[in-house]
Amino acid sequence: MTTELNLTVLVVGATGSIGQHVVAEALRAGHQVRALTRDPGRSHRIDADAKVVVGDLTDSTTLTDAVANIDAVIFTHGSNSAEAEAVNYGAVRNILGALNGRQVRVALMTTIGVTRRRDTSDWKRRGERLVRASGNPYTIVRPGWFDYNEDDQLRITMLQGDTRHAGSPADGVIARHQIARVLVDSLTTPAAVGRTLELVAESGPEQDNLTPLFAALEPDETSSIDGVRDAPNLPQDQEPQHVRDELGRVTPQT
Repeated sequence: MTTELNLTVLVVGATGSIGQHVVAEALRAGHQVRALTRDPGRSHRIDADAKVVVGDLTDSTTLTDAVANIDAVIFTHGSNSAEAEAVNYGAVRNILGALNGRQVRVALMTTIGVTRRRDTSDWKRRGERLVRASGNPYTIVRPGWFDYNEDDQLRITMLQGDTRHAGSPADGVIARHQIARVLVDSLTTPAAVGRTLELVAESGPEQDNLTPLFAALEPDETSSIDGVRDAPNLPQDQEPQHVRDELGRVTPQT
């Protein structure tokens, strides 16, 4: 993995409502951007300065070209449907599998309230666990409700412990473009490595520098596959066997 500030970044979920912002933000930051899409017909949604790569998140054999020589990957995918396992979890598993153990910088977006037990959230949480276990330097971002913030509600706030489980904007709100900024900034901020955070906005102006916010966070415990302060309510030994097997496959061998 390169330590330079100008990275080749793969954006997963690039045609989505957050992914489009991430592509634009990464380009503004001076990165080379690959925008992954399953349907080339949707590539008109992507900034023309990004390189569109075609691949299916549910099929690891289609992702080899997408991950070739990348320095970083930002995951912005997600599904609230019957495809929760194949998309929320399978996309992370398949990208890591396509990397075949090569270390890259990872920024993974899931959701605030991910530790509240629900099928779609459980699969997102399992995706988080794959990232932590993989040995890649990572930041995991759990944003609140998209674009529910007021005009003066732009002060970026990072929380930990995932204690807000109302299932409504009462859990916290954040603008889409701010989520993109945090994901992209995390790639080149050393203080962001190994952190899991919930992301919301409070009243006040947006900060110019996010490094102090990342630096104030507790790092995840290196011996744990969960985020720091997360509730221990998804026991690993009670997980489906294939999930335990796949977790073992991504864990670097010592």
